[in-house]
Amino acid sequence: MPTYFEKKQLVTPGELLAEGDYLAGNNTYAEENKVYASRIGLADSDNKRVNVVALRSFYFPKVGDVVIGTVLEVGFSGWTVDIKAPYTALLRASDVLSRPFKPQNTVGEPGLGKITRGQIIKVTPSKVPRVIGRKGSMISMIKQETGCQIILGVNGVILVTGKNPEDEDLAMAAIQKIEEESHTSGLTDRITQFLKEEKEKTGGKQE
Repeated sequence: MPTYFEKKQLVTPGELLAEGDYLAGNNTYAEENKVYASRIGLADSDNKRVNVVALRSFYFPKVGDVVIGTVLEVGFSGWTVDIKAPYTALLRASDVLSRPFKPQNTVGEPGLGKITRGQIIKVTPSKVPRVIGRKGSMISMIKQETGCQIILGVNGVILVTGKNPEDEDLAMAAIQKIEEESHTSGLTDRITQFLKEEKEKTGGKQE
C-alpha cells in the first residue's frame, strides 16, 4: 500500500499519488484502488486520506460560510455582491430590513454588516487555513503582535482593522508572507520573528 510522493511535494493533474488502502481527499480522485491528483498543488496525507492543496483555487460557497464581498450593483430588491466565487451572490434588502425570507447571503448574524474601516487583503482561498494556523495559533499571534482585529472570509478576503495604518500594514505584510511561504514548514516561528524584526525597525508599534 505505497504512496508515491514526499510531504508537500508539487504534483500535477493525473499524477499517481497512492494505491491500496487510501482514500481520495481534496483535489484528488480514485480509480481502481489508486488515488490521483486532480489539480496542480502540494500533496499531503492525513491518516489514509490523500489530499492536494491547490496552489491557486476558486472559492465555492457553502451554507454557513463567513465571507467578505464587494457590492457590485444596487437594485430595488437588494444588492449583487462579488464574493470571489465563480458566480455573484444576492443580498436581499429584506434581510437588512429584518423581514423574513431565506437569503443566499445574510448580514443578520452578530459581527456581520457593512465594512466602514480597516483594510482588505486577498489571498488564495486554499491558504486561509495556513493564515489561521493550527488551533488558531497563527492568526492569534498576528493579532497579538500587531494589535489588529482580523476577520477572515473563507473566500480568501480578509479584513484587517488596527489603531493606525502602520499596524494594519504590518499585519497585512505578515499575511502576504504566509501566502507566499505556505508550502514551507516552521512558518509560525518565521512569521513571529518577521513581526518582531519589523516592529524593531520602526521602534515598536505606534499608538
